[in-house]
Formats: sequence, structure tokens, C-alpha cells
Amino acid sequence: MNIVCIGAHPDDAEFYAGGAMILWSRLGHRVTAVSLTNGDAGHQSDPPALLAGRRAEEAREAARRGGYQAITMDAHDGELMPTLEMRREVVRLIRRLEADVVLTHRACDYHPDHRYTAVLVQDAAFMVTVPHVCPDTPALRSNPVFLYMMDAFAGTTPFRADLAVAVDAVLDEKWALLDAMPSQFYEWLPWLEGRLDEVSPTGDGAARLKWLAEFYGPVLAEMSGALRDALPRIHRGKADSIHWAEYFEICPFGRRPSEAELSLLCISDT
Repeated sequence: MNIVCIGAHPDDAEFYAGGAMILWSRLGHRVTAVSLTNGDAGHQSDPPALLAGRRAEEAREAARRGGYQAITMDAHDGELMPTLEMRREVVRLIRRLEADVVLTHRACDYHPDHRYTAVLVQDAAFMVTVPHVCPDTPALRSNPVFLYMMDAFAGTTPFRADLAVAVDAVLDEKWALLDAMPSQFYEWLPWLEGRLDEVSPTGDGAARLKWLAEFYGPVLAEMSGALRDALPRIHRGKADSIHWAEYFEICPFGRRPSEAELSLLCISDT
């Protein structure tokens, strides 16, 4: 299958679905991580022009480590809007990649770029099959399956876990994806939390990786732990052997996945 993970920033796909992307790639699926913005606002000191290039290179390095491909688009970080022109760009992108499965954020996310990424992908969900929309790029004959990546935002629409990918076997490789993005995971996000002084020096790779897992592990554990009750339903008889999982919700737009597709996506034995 052609699996396209569309995030708002160059690190969203890796953080929320990195383990699944690694596993799907290893199974022979063509996986692409897309960022709709160039991430040029996400740093405490790097100027935007420098940061945009840096983050695009980090996304490429993460993709090299994970065995998938990365595309970083040009919208400014923090300024993404669900315009008609941007919708057309998303339609063209999904068509060019001949997507069978598209992953994205939910529209109830905390970050405006995440919310508007969700709106853009949802608005494209039917239009990718309409030949007279963006006729310069051939329409898809089969509508993709659209999935939401896991999040911690309950509100009036709690996340519903329809799929779970066990990532225990590739957890170290997932941390390696985040390690490939130092501007975010060793600089910007620790600075936001007031913990930049905890990060080990650049030359000490093992210590940095250890710190990374200790810093971000609890965030992912809390998010996925809240969804763990779904494991017995999704992976009957195997739930007790799964510790780390990434969860996905079937979007009401697009095509409903077949049982065969669900079995290809829902990995438990790795």
C-alpha cells in the first residue's frame, strides 16, 4: 500500500506514528511523511530561513533512518490556513503519491497548524476522486482510507482507537527518528519546558538518546496508556504482550478499510 502521513510540522509524523511508519516500510509498503509547513517558527534562536532548511534536512535524515520518504512543504510555521489553494495542494499531493491510506491530525488539536492540517486533509478526502477538481493531476479511482493519529485531547470528541500498531520491537528505532531532529527534541521543546540545561552535549550520542527516551517516553506512555483498553478488542489474545503501541482512529470521511487492509495495518507480531 501507499501510506501517506500528513502532519503540520517536520516531526509530527515521527512523534505520533514513527514506529508504525518504520514497521509498515519494512513490510514493503511505500510510506511518505509529509509536513504541510516548513517549521520555520519552531526554535528559540535560529532565524526562520535557517531553521526551515535545517528542519527539512532533519526530516530527510529521519526518513533515511526509518526507511520511508519525507516531503516538507513551504507554508510558514504558525500561519497555515485552510484556504482553497492549500486544499488544492493537498489534493494534488495525495493524488501524486497514489495514496491508499492517509494519516493526519484531528481537528480538535491544541495547535492551529495541526487543526488546519486536519481540516485540509478532511476537505480533500472526497475531492481526490473528482476529476474536474485539480484536473492537472489525475484523480484517484479509489478513495483512500483516512486515519487520525493518536492525541490526548478529549473534550467533546474523545479519541477512539480503531487500530493499534505494536511498536515494542522498533522502539529504539523510533527514538532514533526523534534523535535525527535535534532542533526540536534537544533544543526547542526542552527550552519551552525550561529544561534545556538537562540535555547532554552534542558529542555524547548515547547520553542524549537516553535523555530523549526519559523525557518524551512518559508523554507518549500517558497518551497511549489512556487508549490501552482498546488493545484486547483490536489484538485478541495478544494485548498482554504489547507494551508500546501507536493508535489510530478511522476518519468518517474517505473509504472504510476492508478487513484485509486492517490486518495489514494492525501489526501485533513484530
